[in-house]
Amino acid sequence: MKTLIRFAALLFAVVATSAFAQLDQTHKAWDDLLKKHVKYVQNGNASRVDYAGFAKDRAALKTVLDSYSAMPKAEFDKWPKPAQQAFLINAYNAYTVELILTKYPDLKSIRDLGSFVSKPWSKKFFTLFGQETNLDNIEHDMLRKEGVYDDPRVHVAVVCASIGCPMLRNEAFTAGNLEASLEDGMKRFLSDRTRNRFNASSKKLEISKIFDWYGKDFEKGHKGFASVKATMAKYADQLADAPADRALVREQKADVTFLEYDWSLNDSK
Repeated sequence: MKTLIRFAALLFAVVATSAFAQLDQTHKAWDDLLKKHVKYVQNGNASRVDYAGFAKDRAALKTVLDSYSAMPKAEFDKWPKPAQQAFLINAYNAYTVELILTKYPDLKSIRDLGSFVSKPWSKKFFTLFGQETNLDNIEHDMLRKEGVYDDPRVHVAVVCASIGCPMLRNEAFTAGNLEASLEDGMKRFLSDRTRNRFNASSKKLEISKIFDWYGKDFEKGHKGFASVKATMAKYADQLADAPADRALVREQKADVTFLEYDWSLNDSK
């Protein structure tokens, strides 16, 4: 009887973990492509993507995308939340690269893939969890859904193939590196003075439009972010150089202005 009970317990454990084990949780195939085709620039605070190289590796990219599309929702729902987040971020970024390749090299911006009536992010061009869907669905209905992951740092993780966007990392997100990667992404983005900075002359913060478009995500108190100014205060060392200027940012006394967004393709060519 004891042997039977132990066998039953072992069988239950195997079944319970099968969903988590079905997909390579290191996302190695996607990681290999990123390491090969993403190059860091601007002291490591931005990146450029070798879309021509990705085009040559289209078959390898398709294998990655097929593995993401094949994941059943019922199994995904059994994963720990960090594994879910990593999967969705990687899927979003991989499908964004695929979207660019559908017209590359005959485009200057991801917005060239949209139209007067629809944006590229609303274009349904892939299948996920058994349904034809789009990038907006992953970002807004899954990653940003209230009460699920509640992490505004997702905005430096999912990228829009543009110069103004936070960098595409040259490594895949995983459950194990998720927290460190999100925090590192925030620090790198806010260290890039072309997109975020404290203007020592005007004594104002000049930051990315991302914090304007998604400011409400940074006002809900999730992960310790209570407002846009409080977010900037947390990263004062990245935004300003002089101790007095950093103090001004930390004390949330600097007015905020938003910079014009650069939608140019983040191509390495």
